Amino acid sequence: MIKLIRSGCYYMGGLLVRESQAFMTGEQKAAAQKGTMSYRILKSHNIGDEVNLKIKFDAIASHDITYVGIIQTAKASGLREFPLSYTLTNCHNSLCAVGGTINEDDHVFGLSAAKKYGANFVPPHIAVIHQYMREMEAKVGRMILGSDSHTRYGALGTMAVGEGGPELVKQILNKTYDIKRPETVAVYLRGNLKKGVGPQDVAIALCGAVFKNGFVKNKILEFIGPGIKNLSMDYRNGIDVMTTETACLSSIWETDEKTREYYKIHGREEDYKELKPADVAYYDSGIVINLSTIEPMIALPFHPSNAYTIRELLEHPRELLGEVEEAGRKLRGDDNFTLTDKIRDDGVYVSQGIIAGCAGGMYENIAEAYEILKGKSTGADEFSLSIYPSSQPVYKALVDNGYVGGLMDAGAVVKTAFCGPCFGAGDVPANNGLSIRHTTRNFESREGSKPAAGQLAAVALMDARSIAATAANGGKLTPATEVSYTKKVKKYFFDSQIYQNRVYHGAGKAHREEELIYGPNIADWPKMIPLGKNLLIKAVSVLHDPVTTTDELIPSGETSSYRSNPLKLAEFALSRKDPAYVGKAKAVKADEEVRRETGSLPEKVLKDVALLDIAKDTIYGSCVVAVKPGDGSAREQAASCQRVLGGIANIAKEYATKRYRSNLINWGMLPFTAEKLHFKVGDYIYIENIDTYIADGAEQIPAKHLSGKVVKDIVLSVGTLTQDEKNIILKGCLINFNAAN
Repeated sequence: MIKLIRSGCYYMGGLLVRESQAFMTGEQKAAAQKGTMSYRILKSHNIGDEVNLKIKFDAIASHDITYVGIIQTAKASGLREFPLSYTLTNCHNSLCAVGGTINEDDHVFGLSAAKKYGANFVPPHIAVIHQYMREMEAKVGRMILGSDSHTRYGALGTMAVGEGGPELVKQILNKTYDIKRPETVAVYLRGNLKKGVGPQDVAIALCGAVFKNGFVKNKILEFIGPGIKNLSMDYRNGIDVMTTETACLSSIWETDEKTREYYKIHGREEDYKELKPADVAYYDSGIVINLSTIEPMIALPFHPSNAYTIRELLEHPRELLGEVEEAGRKLRGDDNFTLTDKIRDDGVYVSQGIIAGCAGGMYENIAEAYEILKGKSTGADEFSLSIYPSSQPVYKALVDNGYVGGLMDAGAVVKTAFCGPCFGAGDVPANNGLSIRHTTRNFESREGSKPAAGQLAAVALMDARSIAATAANGGKLTPATEVSYTKKVKKYFFDSQIYQNRVYHGAGKAHREEELIYGPNIADWPKMIPLGKNLLIKAVSVLHDPVTTTDELIPSGETSSYRSNPLKLAEFALSRKDPAYVGKAKAVKADEEVRRETGSLPEKVLKDVALLDIAKDTIYGSCVVAVKPGDGSAREQAASCQRVLGGIANIAKEYATKRYRSNLINWGMLPFTAEKLHFKVGDYIYIENIDTYIADGAEQIPAKHLSGKVVKDIVLSVGTLTQDEKNIILKGCLINFNAAN
């Protein structure tokens, strides 16, 4: 299905040719490197040099899990008005907010900020963030930065990047997004999808091919080739949004008449232009996807890259489900989690189907689901089907074309534009339940279960078409290629009146006289201190999993109600993964506060570290040790909650994403890596002259590691830091850095 080209390659004459077979001179290669779509778009937004990019985006976007913190950070840094188009959406609101008014208080704050500083404001249930940005803000050649990892509008010719909130703050303060020029990977599409195969099938197959081997990590995917013309825009958008799960930095696609038609339907034909590589374009590596060979896929728990064809699963259910079952039992720490009990004599049965959000909730996905379910029933047993259209315009078109009524007749429940199922705040399955979802992620407890409380459900990712086929069989897992249906989709009409009447269009229209409206839960960031001369670190959590997601570092779901209160939110840090973390981190923080007040660490700490000969000018903080932390969401809270609790560093073998490492830096935390993680909870790491090492740009830093009564010399790496990143760490966080400048 998918072939990886690990060497350089050229796109020429409509073909992807290996570098070894292209016979290009050095000059020709240099010219071809500038022939990619990515190069041209980055060049037009870069004020740095050819290697060290300093990007200024055209627009930014945030949802309500992140925008309060972003605005509060920018305000503390001297914000007067938003200098670029900023869209605030409210698709991550908690329908069952556990904090009374605080959910809606955030929205009132967001609207007041949109008025005061000049932003667009999309009220709850009107649109999920990425659908709105596709419909209203994407333009060919534009660059958009979003505080959500799935900020991807490449199929519309817009290069979009998902990052933590502090990177948006930098744009708000007229600073830049600083990165080394990323490598570019050609994704060459050919062939045509079979009926019953959808965009999620392509996406899962791609994730399965490239995530675990890091093939595209922090790179740009550039979709090219003759297969593009065989994909509708909804299909392209559906594949594109899932590129986040490959760990790439961004994506971009060739545009064509279908792209033009999309912009025309949305009343913005002037935002279209042709975008394609030069006649000869060079790529650092390549991926060839033969769409004709893609089968209905399933990503088994607990990652989108845990990819199999549905056929493979049904042929070997006990083996494959048994492997996931064992992994779940290790996660939960007991033997009560089961998946093999879903196997019956006639197949594998699931308890729930969800089609939702920026990946699943698009018009064509739901329309084809209707065609599969037309005249059928989801049944009156355990299985349930919920559908969340991605925006009110999509919902209205589905209603007008008769799809919603037909889906309801079949037993589906059609809800509003809400990202709840994707982040654990809606349709949480029963304990031991298996949900199949056309959403973006299926990490452990992402769906809302709480392993620490003896709960664990599981999610498998599938395409809407196979979910509908499964629903038509009462929950019996069924690929859509095995059901008979008419693949026809009525023409989509976009009703702009919905947004005209309900969205506050305030971008570029600041009213500084307006007052911000604070609910009782909205709190300022606590004060962060500078790094100091010497550093003592205590390991308070050591995680041995191959990958640690941001959902494990700070769960979403119920925690989102406290997103605007840094101290309350921090109480949930690592709550599903390491419930003891918060208490241990607080103890270190309390000891550091004693040091600040008295000039000396408490006697008990000094006794513990007597073998280290601690100098007086030493600050004290905690750290999390993990193999590969940061996969998943761009939410800065994964780092900021640690910082609020006195965290000063992470130590890892590597960081899963660039955005998580950036979040650590922007919150004044040291992003250490080490070749071997021989650390235990309670160990100490001591570094003298850490301020000098950071200021001088040292990538390798000598340290002392105290474990029990044994002291060893070790070397920690911080990697390459930009000048601004050095200063942010030295100052203690981005807020302090901005205040000093």
